Order: sequence, then structure tokens, then C-alpha cells
Amino acid sequence: MRTHTIPIDEASDEFHFRLTRDLRAAAATLTTAQARYLVDTYYQVQQFRIEAANQVRAATDAEEPVGLLSWVSGSMHTLEGAVKAALDSYSDVHVASRWARSQIGVGPILAAGLLAHIDIGKARTAGAIWRFAGLDPTVTWERKTKRPWNARLKVLCWRLGESFVKHSGREGCVYGQLYVQQKAKLVERNQQGAFAERAAGILAAKKFRADTIAKARYSEGRFPDAHVHAMAKRWAVKLFLAHYHHVAYEAAYGEPPPKPYVISVLGHGDYLAPPNWPMR
Repeated sequence: MRTHTIPIDEASDEFHFRLTRDLRAAAATLTTAQARYLVDTYYQVQQFRIEAANQVRAATDAEEPVGLLSWVSGSMHTLEGAVKAALDSYSDVHVASRWARSQIGVGPILAAGLLAHIDIGKARTAGAIWRFAGLDPTVTWERKTKRPWNARLKVLCWRLGESFVKHSGREGCVYGQLYVQQKAKLVERNQQGAFAERAAGILAAKKFRADTIAKARYSEGRFPDAHVHAMAKRWAVKLFLAHYHHVAYEAAYGEPPPKPYVISVLGHGDYLAPPNWPMR
């Protein structure tokens, strides 16, 4: 009796197709806790996949056997794609996450993470989201007390900021381009000594090695370049979160937030409406 043997690559493609299809279907039943877990899992698997690919590359260069390493690398790649497909489906059925995904720099994983972590029923203002994400500078974490923000959401917002920076040169990347504009303003203000008082406070509160660039800059009454970069990036993320709040609130309650919010971090009273809202 003749049997049909499926080539390895073909079998792998078939397995990947079925796994992705099944996970997409299962995504409809995900709870928010499960979605949060899958977002964390995605980034962990992604890191494993990168490390495995590096191992394959190093072994290949050394002319060593790579059979098992290649299998591990391929498995990580398949799992990463499958989880991404599930989170793609999860984040595509909610207005706020669909709006988020309409912004260049925000993909299905980031959108799913925001959806899973932010409960608009508990966040009546944009400031509530900022505090929950650890982006309110007035909130500090005292020793031996519970962390006053969500660590996983804070990391997610860091990734969001990194993505805006990465895509800032692309046409249509609203928040990336706003980051660039804000950074230019902060650089100019920094050179003018506008942050001298804050620089002195940081210098007094933290210990720096004498030979570091950071200490030299703070001693001059100015922020280091990395500090200015981080400020501009956080500003872009907070603006995005304020817009996310507006969209999620209106989607949930059928009307805009009770009071027109002012993005105080803009440095002026101009209102900047969420881009691409209402969505086309």
C-alpha cells in the first residue's frame, strides 16, 4: 500500500495554517486576563525566537550541525505568528483598539495590550490612565508600599513610545512626527536653561559617577540628551493615551468625555482632536 508523505516544509506550513486558524477562532472567547497573558507571552516568545535565530546563525558560521536549533527556531517563529494572529482577532472587534491600530506605529499586539489593561469604566479621565500606566510624575512609589501603577502597562507604553520613535520618519505617523516636534522644542528650552531647577533636584536626589556625561549636564543646569529624548517620547505616549481615552469613552457611552480635556503637556491650551476619529 502506497502512502503519501508530506514534505517537512509543506507539513510545517499546514500546521501553521491550522494553528493560526484555530487560535483566531478561539480569540473570540478570550478574557481580558487571558489577553494580558498572551501579550506577555508574545514578547517572551519573540525574544526566544530572536535568540534561537542567533544560535542558528552562529552555529552555521562555525560549520556546526544546526538541525535541532533550526527546529527550535522554526517552532518559536510558528508560535509567535499564531499568538499574533489570535491577538489580531481579539483587538479587531473593539472600537478603541481598531482606532489605535489605525495609527502608524500601533500594531495588533500593542492594541491588544491596551485593550486588555485599560478599563474605560474605571478610567473616567485621561489622567487616570496616565497614573495607571506610571506616567504621572506626581505619583511616586514609596518603599515598602504597593506599586501605585501597573508595571505591565508601563512596559507596554514604553514599547509604544519606542515604536513611535522608530516610525517617526514615516509619512502619516502622527505621534511619531509629534514626538519629533516636541523634542525640538525641549532641546531648545533645555539649551536656554529652562530645566535648571529640575536638573539641580535630580543631581541632589541621585548619585552619579563623577566622570559621567549625565552628571556634567545636570551640573550645568541642563538635562542630558537621553533625558530630553525620554521626555519627548513620554509626551507623545501620554497624548496618544489621552486620545485613546477619548475614543474609548465615546465608544462606550455614546458621547465625548464630560469636559473637553486639555492636553497640558502640550505647553499651551490648544485642543488637539484624536486623529482619524470618527473613523472612516
